[in-house]
Amino acid sequence: MENLSRRGWLRLFGASAMGATALGLAGGGHSKSSAGPSAIKPYELPALPYPPDALEPHLDGRTISIHHDKHHAGYVKGLNTTLEKLEEARAKNEFSAIQALSRALAFHGSGHVLHTLYFANLAPKSAGPKGALAEAIKAQFGSQETLQAQLTEASNTTAGSGWGVLAYEPFAGRLLVLQIEKHENQILAGAAPLLAIDVWEHAYYLKYQNLRADYLKAIWNVINWEEVNRRFDQARK
Repeated sequence: MENLSRRGWLRLFGASAMGATALGLAGGGHSKSSAGPSAIKPYELPALPYPPDALEPHLDGRTISIHHDKHHAGYVKGLNTTLEKLEEARAKNEFSAIQALSRALAFHGSGHVLHTLYFANLAPKSAGPKGALAEAIKAQFGSQETLQAQLTEASNTTAGSGWGVLAYEPFAGRLLVLQIEKHENQILAGAAPLLAIDVWEHAYYLKYQNLRADYLKAIWNVINWEEVNRRFDQARK
């Protein structure tokens, strides 16, 4: 899975409901030629960077396949459909449905961005934070274990469906743990997501049923800290 350029990542996150800064993510955006707005390509579903069963026994292959091929694909389709409807509204100068379309844009757009992050920040082998990220975690949280405990609790106690996210806030230059409801609520505008943990039931129910805490304990075995390190370094630039 190829990484987007920093400019492409800025375009994806700067225009998304997340309002985030560049972090370098594969296949999640769209490209644009000099021909004008009509040349903007639709969003595409990025390929998984590993076989669906590569994260077993922690995350099962069937769940990963359904999660990626059905759920994530659904957000990509919903995002493109919403953008088409907005283009039609502009062409007709008819904006009576703008409230519903704006909500759909935030919902499907944030769903696409967060799922792209989620699948990329998982890997069969997990090494741990390094370099500047490891130093920042120690300075702000005391230890990796404390960070994991806070992010686990934020993820576990998210009301209904949502996400636990480790983000970099560029104004103060600090790491933050965010608790996001659905895809688009409780997001800190401008904060760049580094690590996203999906706690919608479709992410874990086949294997863990209603035991979200067990899923969250297991997922730390397959966090791709090399990818999180890279996003942190890029976000600080």
